[in-house]
Amino acid sequence: MVRSLGITVPDSVASERDPLEVLRWSGSHAPTAVKQVDDALCAAELRAVELAAPTPYGHEVIVAAHRTGVQVAVVSNNSAAAVAAYLAMQQLSECVTPIVGRPYADPAAMKPHPGPILVAARSLGVTPRECVLVGDSLTDIESARAAGARVIGYANRPWKVTAFVAADAVITSMQDVLLT
Repeated sequence: MVRSLGITVPDSVASERDPLEVLRWSGSHAPTAVKQVDDALCAAELRAVELAAPTPYGHEVIVAAHRTGVQVAVVSNNSAAAVAAYLAMQQLSECVTPIVGRPYADPAAMKPHPGPILVAARSLGVTPRECVLVGDSLTDIESARAAGARVIGYANRPWKVTAFVAADAVITSMQDVLLT
């Protein structure tokens, strides 16, 4: 898609499997294309919602938190529209507010930038230190640290157990959140 805009794309970017990395590259190397790339990514994410497999025990964690009065926000590098569609499909919309998706056409402000976490904390009326981010990526851990929030690394792949050393805790199942 980026090449169709007349932009030279290195092979490493053309073969990149992570569309968020292509968006990041566009933001720093093809700023005239970043809106088109983000629009295409938003559309693809909305289509992907239909195929998304729920995280085991994720639904139960969100519902349990909501029932006990714990506020739940989603902070994602995916579009807010895609997250909202997914939550609606999973019947979780009433349990989660706010949804802080990636800043439109501003990949430099995506996680690991602390901005999205700071926005969520402000929206919840709490300080970042009062928040706990449960995340499954290194950028989640980095952004939580940068924002001053605590972080639980969800190691949904074996290699992540050791990679998430900077997290306050590491879990391998969301069920572990229910048990704490």
